[in-house]
Amino acid sequence: MSDCQGLGDCDDARMQRIYEYLDGALTRADITEIKNHLDDCPECTHQYDLECVIRTMVKRSCTEAAPENLKNAILDRIHSIRPVDA
Repeated sequence: MSDCQGLGDCDDARMQRIYEYLDGALTRADITEIKNHLDDCPECTHQYDLECVIRTMVKRSCTEAAPENLKNAILDRIHSIRPVDA
């Protein structure tokens, strides 16, 4: 993360703190520190934005129901490869 080197030497530990920030697992002081860092660090802001998109997509996919024809196709495939117990 070359843009970060002068702004806190960003690394995996910094990203872990950003994940904790997204999870709401930080103190108020830590939240302020992360917000300030994100204001000054384009690379971490990009990673933060990407993580927000990923989390939004995961949440959405967990609430959407699979189409009935997909469910049926999966069940048909399972039944075709699994022996039926008598």
